[in-house]
Amino acid sequence: MESDTEQMRAVKEALHVSTAPSTVVCRENEQRRVLEFCKACVEQEKAGNLYICGCPGTGKSLSMEKAKHLLVDWAKEVGHQQPDVLSINCTSLAKTSDIFSKILGEAQPRKKVNGSTTSALQQLQNLYSQKPRSSAMKMMLIIADELDYLITKDRAVLHDLFLLTTLPFSRCILIGIANAIDLADRFLPRLQSLNCKPMVVTFRAYDKDQILTILQERLLALPYLVFQPQALELCARKVAAASGDMRKALCVCRSAIELLEAELRKSSRNFNLSTVEKALFEQQTTAADILRKQEIDVVRLDHMVVALSKTYRTPIVDTIQSLPQHQQIVLCSAAKLFHGGKKDTTVEELNRSYMDFCKSTLIPPVGSMELSTICRVLNDQGLLKVGQSRDDKSKRVTLRVDEADIAFALQGIRFFRKCFRQFCSKHIDS
Repeated sequence: MESDTEQMRAVKEALHVSTAPSTVVCRENEQRRVLEFCKACVEQEKAGNLYICGCPGTGKSLSMEKAKHLLVDWAKEVGHQQPDVLSINCTSLAKTSDIFSKILGEAQPRKKVNGSTTSALQQLQNLYSQKPRSSAMKMMLIIADELDYLITKDRAVLHDLFLLTTLPFSRCILIGIANAIDLADRFLPRLQSLNCKPMVVTFRAYDKDQILTILQERLLALPYLVFQPQALELCARKVAAASGDMRKALCVCRSAIELLEAELRKSSRNFNLSTVEKALFEQQTTAADILRKQEIDVVRLDHMVVALSKTYRTPIVDTIQSLPQHQQIVLCSAAKLFHGGKKDTTVEELNRSYMDFCKSTLIPPVGSMELSTICRVLNDQGLLKVGQSRDDKSKRVTLRVDEADIAFALQGIRFFRKCFRQFCSKHIDS
């Protein structure tokens, strides 16, 4: 069990948001554009500014961190003076104007910075407005993450920060990072007239294939299988559809791992054999049994469904969970029927699926008249759509909710757990 615990810890560490991968995948183009911009500034010894934007969890900060190291390594390799690097998370500043004290402290590390923030800005403006006494003043890469925290009522701090790059002897390469795509247009309109509008690199939300690639890349270093491939695919698909936030995908996977851990702990407690029974069991264990156990001790689709439902809980899920049992069974039966691209069915066909479900779970079914009533109720709640027909059995039925939402809602109810484990393995992964 101890080795299992160590394995789980290694998996969760690999999937932690703070664990920086050795390479940044699916952001090669964006990283290249940032790096080329910085290289051009260093080669020409020319100040410049660039704005990186995109939704949360799209790899902005991680890509900039990698680009920073690549820039320093490149400068050293080609014989250029390596730039100083100042990374600032703007949320950590006590006052927005403190950013100028940080920059001045990096530009003149041996000179005591005046306590006045206004003075820090003035000193920077003076420093970059006159020719330096020696050519030894290095370029400075300033990375201002969470840049939108510098937005004040008069927008003065943000304007003054970008204007530092326009001063005649400025050595600043300013990279601002924030979520808002239109920050420069909304809050820095004057920069356009001053020929100081930043170059913009947009990080778009990750799609399903990119999320899957990144998850697989993080798990590649582990010498054992951790997730069923279908479980990772489901996570990638749902997160891409919801937000494209890679951090969400990592959190969902860690949550699924914790569900597996809890399951293994429970099975370990229940697996309390006597010494004789253990000996008999060990003799009877075949290689096939061991392989089966290895397949079981991975994150399955049903784990992932529960983890996703915790992260993306919608009002529809609450509605489904509050339904009476037979209405839930009808929805579950409908979800099975509609899987695989089937557009609609009939009340009669739905009734057969419902009867099969009841038979397999030893639940007494309701009659056909009551089933028609259940369909009407589910129609009124916006969960099913029931068409018009003189004959109830011939009425067309379609689902008005996502199959995965039904799975999310009912997976948490013990009665449906086994059913949806089978349903997941046969249906959701395709």
